[in-house]
Order: sequence, then structure tokens, then C-alpha cells
Amino acid sequence: MILRRALLSSRSISRYVQRPMAPLRAISGIAHASDTENNLASVSAPMSFDDIQAALESEPTWSVESLLPPEKQWPDAPKITSQQLHHLLRLSALPLPKSQEDEEKMLATLADQLHFVGKIQQVDTTGVKPLRAIRNETAAAEAEQTITLETFKDALAKEKVIGKHYKRLQRDTTPVDASNVESWDVLGSAERKQGKYYVVESERPQE
Repeated sequence: MILRRALLSSRSISRYVQRPMAPLRAISGIAHASDTENNLASVSAPMSFDDIQAALESEPTWSVESLLPPEKQWPDAPKITSQQLHHLLRLSALPLPKSQEDEEKMLATLADQLHFVGKIQQVDTTGVKPLRAIRNETAAAEAEQTITLETFKDALAKEKVIGKHYKRLQRDTTPVDASNVESWDVLGSAERKQGKYYVVESERPQE
């Protein structure tokens, strides 16, 4: 009887020793999860007031004044002569300056425009695809502009197939109500008109 109890006791001890220590793994998992939460909390922590103040008081790396023309022309800046200005005005069919003051204003304006164009040309466009048009070229805009069967849903609903041996489409010929468009007075906003035409005055002398 004593030997039997000793044998049973030894078996129970061996089972206990060979049993995996699940509680230790669970505790280590809880500790790992706690460390992960602490790391996430440290990453998503908001900036303190001192950090924001230090960022605002730091030296700026770019200023909008760099796009503006300088108050004094640089020695190497391109100079536009009066003859070049008059040549550009003739090519653009624009009137010539009436006085020396007007000519100086035009030269200053043209110099500002050339300065802006020069800044645009200095922009690094490596890897940037050129625009095909001044419009929204995102994937959502292209999907909206794509013509599909859903686009012609209303038009296709007005068609029906007729014929037995030679099938063909017949469209609904119901007239469209366009009275609101046909009743529009086209010449209503014209200051001067002659019959059914606008009268536009031109500043160019009659030859």
C-alpha cells in the first residue's frame, strides 16, 4: 500500500514538472503588450509648449520675399532697353507709352515679370509629369470624366429594337421642350445694336 502511494506520488510530480509553464508566458506576453502600448504612447504624444516655441523661434529656411523682385537691381540682372520694349509692344499690338513716366513704369513691370519667370524656371521639376491641361488630373477626376454605358443610360433607354428578320434600332422622337432657351433675348444686354447684330466700337482709326 505504501509503495503504491509512493508510485502515484512520483507520477504526479513528474507530470507537474513536465507541464509547460503557461502562466509565465502569459505574464511575459502582458509585459510585452505593456511595452508596446508605452512605445505607441510615446510616439503619438503631442508636442509640448517648449517644443512648439523652439520651432517657431528657429531660423526660417525659406521666405516669400525670395519670390519678390529686389528693391535694387543686381549688376548682372538683364536690362531691357527702350527699343526692346517698343518692339515687344508692337508684336503684341499694344499702344506705345505716351510719356517717359509711362515707359519707366512699363520697364519696371516687365522687369518684375521677368524676375518671376526666372524663379519659376529655377524650380526643380525632376520626376514631375507635365500638365496636359489646366484641370484636375487626379484619379477621381479621370474616373468622373470617363464615358461609360452609365453615361448613356438615359439615351439608351429611349431606344428599342424593331423588326423580326432585320433588326434595327428606333429612337424616341419625342420633341424636347426648349422654350426657355429659344425665348432668351440674345441682344438684351447689348448697349448698342443694329438690327440683329451687336455694335462694337473700335479704337483703331478707320483707314
